[in-house]
Amino acid sequence: MGHFPLTSPQCHRSMIGMLDLKYLREHGEEVKLALKRKKFSCDIDAFLALDALRRERISRAELARAELKRASDQLAKYAASGRDVADLRAALREQSTRAKELSDAVQALDVEWQRLYLSIPNVPHESVPTGKTERDNVVIFSWGDLDVVSPYAIPHYDIPGFANGLDFARGAKVTGAGFPFYIGDMARLVRALIQFFLSEAANNGYVEFLPPLLVNAVSAMATGQLPDKEGMMYEMPVDEFYAVPTAEIPVTNFFRDEILNEAALPVRRCAHTPCFRREAGSWGKDVRGLNRLHQFDKVELVKWVHPSRSLEELELLRKDAEGLLQKLKIPYHVLAICSGDMGFPHSKQYDLEVWSGGQKRWLEVSSCSNFTDFQARRANIRFRPADGSNLQFVHTLNGSGLAIPRVLAAILENNLQEDGSVYVPTVLHGFFGGKVAKFPATA
Repeated sequence: MGHFPLTSPQCHRSMIGMLDLKYLREHGEEVKLALKRKKFSCDIDAFLALDALRRERISRAELARAELKRASDQLAKYAASGRDVADLRAALREQSTRAKELSDAVQALDVEWQRLYLSIPNVPHESVPTGKTERDNVVIFSWGDLDVVSPYAIPHYDIPGFANGLDFARGAKVTGAGFPFYIGDMARLVRALIQFFLSEAANNGYVEFLPPLLVNAVSAMATGQLPDKEGMMYEMPVDEFYAVPTAEIPVTNFFRDEILNEAALPVRRCAHTPCFRREAGSWGKDVRGLNRLHQFDKVELVKWVHPSRSLEELELLRKDAEGLLQKLKIPYHVLAICSGDMGFPHSKQYDLEVWSGGQKRWLEVSSCSNFTDFQARRANIRFRPADGSNLQFVHTLNGSGLAIPRVLAAILENNLQEDGSVYVPTVLHGFFGGKVAKFPATA
């Protein structure tokens, strides 16, 4: 697992679990059947067999410790009465050795037990369409008229002067491929989009965060990036940090190991951050220009909700993200992501894709996801019911609201004018400070 193995003490410090352990033990076959719908391989039978052995060893170790305590108490009592306790001391030493051996036997199983437990993905909700690849995703909603995009639309990377607004060559010189400079009106457009997205989130009840851009392995484990997406994240092994691939990680972990009151739910937060993704293996025409970057800006929407409302809250989250595209007047559609294309911690997921009028293709700009209690169990985020009953795990949800680069690509292409300038969507005029963006033909 890269530089931060699952055996690391920090990876165990706050881990409670993933799927409910009691449910997994009692409904193993049901879980196995559900997980066959996802693309991730895990051995439920091996885990349950190891779990049974571990429980048996724990029971024997606890019994040995109890017997050791009774023997120790008896030794103290006999010694206080003046009796000869030499034989008792010898027996006690043997019992102590045995108790330690049994405890060590449990610890020897713990690393593999935890590794197998962490390898079990979240179960897809029954409403998720069954499928194997992105070709099996289902379009469930469309908005906007594709024919009303600019008649002058061309791929954004072919717009005259584009390289003077988004300089990839100098970015590669300074850092590497996929780290461009945004210049002039292009930089202003990015800033305008961020301000618009955050303003709309505030109007929808989300409290703004400005989170850390580096996270530790425990945080990445809690949200399900580890062990799953090691190859996607940039690592800082000396300090044992990861650069955030999404604000989901630091924001979700804000409440790690904490207890919320039921009356506070749902809790809504939003955050703008740069996002850093290695995107290993991504090549070809589909990743030109703004289509796929190693560093990009995104506004993230995060919710902690009551379990009974998580499906309803997912629909509201999706509505919040869709509202941004409607106000920007960008045609889009919504995909119900099939079981085989869904992420490791996801239970249900929608993707929003915008129409790129120049490239004549759909570009993903948001994923709105329900993780049920999967992340909350790993992060130990619970709530106290108002009726005084036992603590429960919250359900966590998040969605992009929105990712900047492909939204920007759609704006550039769909609003391209004959003279090479770009009409700025009306809702951005106040943030941008004008109605038209221009990219000079020379630097």
